[in-house]
Amino acid sequence: MKHTLRKFVTRLATFLILVLGLLVVFFPYFWTFLTSIKDPAAINRPLDFSFTPTAMHWQAVIRAGIPRQALNSFLVGMITVTIALAAGAPAAYAFSRFNVGGAPTRFAVLLAEMLPPSVLIVPLFLLLYHTQVLLGTIWAAVISHLTFILPLVTWFLIGFFDEVPRDLEEQARVDGCSPWQAFVKVVVPTIVPGMAAAGLFGFVLSWNDLFYALILTTGSQRTLPVGVAGYWTFRGVEMGQMSAAILLAILPMILLSFFVQRYLLKGLGGGAITGI
Repeated sequence: MKHTLRKFVTRLATFLILVLGLLVVFFPYFWTFLTSIKDPAAINRPLDFSFTPTAMHWQAVIRAGIPRQALNSFLVGMITVTIALAAGAPAAYAFSRFNVGGAPTRFAVLLAEMLPPSVLIVPLFLLLYHTQVLLGTIWAAVISHLTFILPLVTWFLIGFFDEVPRDLEEQARVDGCSPWQAFVKVVVPTIVPGMAAAGLFGFVLSWNDLFYALILTTGSQRTLPVGVAGYWTFRGVEMGQMSAAILLAILPMILLSFFVQRYLLKGLGGGAITGI
């Protein structure tokens, strides 16, 4: 009897803790959604739930160019991730199979991930300014995002390459493949889920970047985070429109995270364990 009661209490406590955790996590999203469908007067009465829903803020956000900025963010993220995977996968393979450069080179890759944006923004701005071509365009954002996404993707993929049996490559070599063909035709297809997870993780980081995009892009080349921040005006914060824009910005990332969460944990953990 005591064992049954103890088991029931344990399950009840676990359930209540999980419910509390869900409330803590989802309440900000729920509150932001409520703010996005309130009229300006109702927004100033946060505890009043008897308001009449309105779509005025969503319409204003769409008319203001948020879809164009979302497209810019999508293009920047896709171009950045494509380049990062194309360069990062061979680099990670070299680290995993041949230990190129040893521990110091791996540490350099890890260090590149940890560099704060404020360290790189001045040289990047001056470099792009003197080219007189890329500054103010989405290509400036792509170049800046590669400074932290490329090393992260490289580090991320090391753990996946470590789990690929070397026997597969040896068998491919016996069948007449060159080292490069074995890498492209045998090893890479084996870690496609890991590459997808690394790409999506890098895409999320690119999508969320405000610092580089705010300084290096202008006008119609602005990305979505810059557009969201634009609702903080000299008149104050336009809460309704900012809430609608925030929801539009985070919804795609929330959906993507559900599909790759187990690969994200695997990649980050694997790179850390097999790293330095």
